Amino acid sequence: MEKKFRVLLFYKYQTIDDVESFVAEHLAFCKSIGLKGRVLVGTEGINGTVSGTIDQTNQYKDFVHSLAGFEDLWFKEDEADTYAHKKMFVRPREEIVALNLDDDINPLELTGKYLNPTEFRDAITSDDTIVLDTRNDYEYDLGHFKGAIRPDIRNFRELPQWVRDNKEQFMDKKVVVYCTGGVRCEKFSGWMIREGFSDVAQLHGGIDTYGKDPDVRGDLWEGKMYVFDERIAVDINHVNPTIVGKDWYDGTPCERYVNCANPECNEQILASPENEAKYVRGCSAECRRHPRNRYVAENNLSTQEWESRLNAIGESLSVSDIA
Repeated sequence: MEKKFRVLLFYKYQTIDDVESFVAEHLAFCKSIGLKGRVLVGTEGINGTVSGTIDQTNQYKDFVHSLAGFEDLWFKEDEADTYAHKKMFVRPREEIVALNLDDDINPLELTGKYLNPTEFRDAITSDDTIVLDTRNDYEYDLGHFKGAIRPDIRNFRELPQWVRDNKEQFMDKKVVVYCTGGVRCEKFSGWMIREGFSDVAQLHGGIDTYGKDPDVRGDLWEGKMYVFDERIAVDINHVNPTIVGKDWYDGTPCERYVNCANPECNEQILASPENEAKYVRGCSAECRRHPRNRYVAENNLSTQEWESRLNAIGESLSVSDIA
């Protein structure tokens, strides 16, 4: 049975001359039909994810396809039980993916070879191919392709320097890169070619497309895919799904992301509901006793209850913590 809501993931590198007007008109249309989501607009193109009813998302697709230069924009679709976003934002950006290069890459002029899902699966099983995950570390920790390299980065803009620092790992090998929907790989694969990597390819359409492909059905993907909306995690492997995420506190299998309760930290961590409560959602002892611990406030814990939970794990509050 078809669900009543849908999530759209999309991007297109296409020159937009008047970003300000584009943003205003885009936001007005989205609000007029009740759509929710987040769309980034720059002179280099558009990148976004939105959610709404089937009718709302159909109206949105028709609207975007009516815009000059966006007639062939590729929408990736997921069924949903309800909205995957709380509000609707359309915002101008210098880049639709923040790589922050001194000399930017234009994917319309330079990008890696496209691989369809079957070609990508064949490539990543080859002994002479390096598979590089271009996403952030917390995305990788929830799920990734088997054997993929995990860059030690928190933001996409850190990836170029990480590659330079680790170039000896894959300089003379075939390199295939992947990301959620493809937008990061379009730019990053081009950057790798400019850096001197001679054989660079990318998963066309990203992990999202790979999971829906009727032939590969997400094979060789481990765990779930991180998404930047209320769903947080979605299934990809429909052949032999596994769990690779590990609970921050005890290392047990876990696919549930929460944010550290310390508002000055906000680290994303995997945690079961039981451990979230046990450790008052703090990623460290310092965060657990932070005076503005959000878990404590959200659950109306008294100072005595807070102290009791910390005592149970061998920690305690100090006078300065609750002053």
